[in-house]
Amino acid sequence: MTTKIWQVSISCFILALALVFGLGVSGLPTDAGYAGISSRFVPILITVFLAVVGALLLWQSLTGGFRHFFDDTANVRADLRGVIWVSAGILLMALLISYIGFVLSAAVLFVCTARGFGSRALLRDLAIGVALVLPVYWLFGQVLAVSLPKLFNQWL
Repeated sequence: MTTKIWQVSISCFILALALVFGLGVSGLPTDAGYAGISSRFVPILITVFLAVVGALLLWQSLTGGFRHFFDDTANVRADLRGVIWVSAGILLMALLISYIGFVLSAAVLFVCTARGFGSRALLRDLAIGVALVLPVYWLFGQVLAVSLPKLFNQWL
């Protein structure tokens, strides 16, 4: 099989997945749940995402092939330190969330992930992490009515 046929096949497979997901979503109830969002919300997002990705891949495969798909990346080595930093951040968040709360533990995860990608600015990364996490914390608490662990929740 030629490369173009493989690429079109991959695109059509992703589009078929979107169709199957869409058919499955149609059988879900439309009633809003506890947080005011239907059980169809996330499956619809996934269906739309798959459809868009499949359509973009099909367009690329029909207009010159997947771009940058066959770059010379065979000699690139995995960055083991980066994997360790990101993994450590995930584990630290899981361990610290009940002690220092969601906001700070997620900020620690952001710092570790940024370090895994090469950043050395600890305070800047911590500030960015807190700035990114605070709206999420507010969204869960105020809009979705889901309580996340607060700062030093165990001692209050």
